[in-house]
Amino acid sequence: MIAVIQRVTQAKVEIEGEVKGQIDGGFLILLGVTHDDNSSDIEWLSKKITGLRVFSDEEGKMNRSLQDVEGNILLISQFTLHASTKKGNRPSYINAAPPKVAIPLYEEMITALESNLGKKIETGEFGADMQVSLLNDGPVTIIIDSKDRK
Repeated sequence: MIAVIQRVTQAKVEIEGEVKGQIDGGFLILLGVTHDDNSSDIEWLSKKITGLRVFSDEEGKMNRSLQDVEGNILLISQFTLHASTKKGNRPSYINAAPPKVAIPLYEEMITALESNLGKKIETGEFGADMQVSLLNDGPVTIIIDSKDRK
């Protein structure tokens, strides 16, 4: 499971011109699910995300977590994070989990993030054509792969 985490001052996702999810201050997370991801990836990654200390403390050091600053999350599914570009110019998405595998894991991640954060998060819509906009704060962008935890 790959997460691209962007610290934002604002972010929103629109589907067919309608706002589906929107936050002020927190993380915009792009989440890619692969075939062998499971609940242990979700448990580890959701705790890592909500505990990630990338918000400034009183001294201006990145020392506070999303939980500490009572930030928000906008979670977007993005199968293209598992693109393979080794051959040719057209990416292959063979490493991305099919919807029957990815959707339950995406929904489980929503529940885990809400539980760890202690509040509801905003989301996109799995498989929809979405327009995502954000104002990256810093900029701070971090990529975490649950397979690289050891």
